[in-house]
Amino acid sequence: MKKLNFRPAGLAAAALAAVLALSGCGSTTAASTTMEDNPYGLIQPGTIRVASLGDSKPYTFADASGNFTGFDVELFKDVAHRAGVDNVVFTGQDFSGLLAAVANGQFDAGVAAIGITDKRKETVDFSDGYLAGYLTVITTKTSGITGAEGLAGKRLGVVQGTLQEAYAVKNFTSASLVRFPDNNTAIAAVNSGTVDAHFLDYEAAKAYQEQHGLVSAADIPSFDAPAGFAVAKDKPAFKEALNKGLAEAMEDGTWKKLYQKWFPGSPMPEQYLPKAEQTASPEPSK
Repeated sequence: MKKLNFRPAGLAAAALAAVLALSGCGSTTAASTTMEDNPYGLIQPGTIRVASLGDSKPYTFADASGNFTGFDVELFKDVAHRAGVDNVVFTGQDFSGLLAAVANGQFDAGVAAIGITDKRKETVDFSDGYLAGYLTVITTKTSGITGAEGLAGKRLGVVQGTLQEAYAVKNFTSASLVRFPDNNTAIAAVNSGTVDAHFLDYEAAKAYQEQHGLVSAADIPSFDAPAGFAVAKDKPAFKEALNKGLAEAMEDGTWKKLYQKWFPGSPMPEQYLPKAEQTASPEPSK
């Protein structure tokens, strides 16, 4: 019987060819599977990981059980469902680093009544706007501050990275701004006298007024930077799906129902109502 001799070089070449052939087929299959199973480019297919705030009631906050809830949370879950994703995981973050965390891929989206501004659009993309409202200066009953003009020479708290901070820098130039990581810390500073007032969102201010016996010194309309869902710039399909879901939620009355639930008695920005309920003017009613 003739003995067959294989050269080592020949074996290596054959093995390499087989590996390349298999790897080529595998990559094609993996690519097509990725597109089919993960059309939005999510970190984990079938799950949307959301960076949010745990203390921004009634927008986003953690309840007694540690579960996230609020207007933005319920609206985003509804929109995600319309986009075909029901597993949505919210994680609390400091607002100052929230958009960067979305931009660098730590999260799929940022949801926390985030005002859309040109500066922020340098970091992330945004969905269409879904909320507009007011900003409030909150203080103690004995501070003597009864309007925005009363902030001159006062220490005013703001949460770092928020619209309120940007507004205060531009408009409250005679006040001394003190930056905080969140509203709870700032309100504690108001109560202790470390700062004279805090500048925050109108709805959040209402809750703090009831809880701590504080008062509003000024309510300022802020309709030029509506809130939107933040997404990374390289996820156009995800952004498009969110916009489609938002439009549907507004037109079928879901947005209105959630707004009435979480902001009872508050002015309603009617541009988010079903078209049949809008008047000729797109401006929010007071």
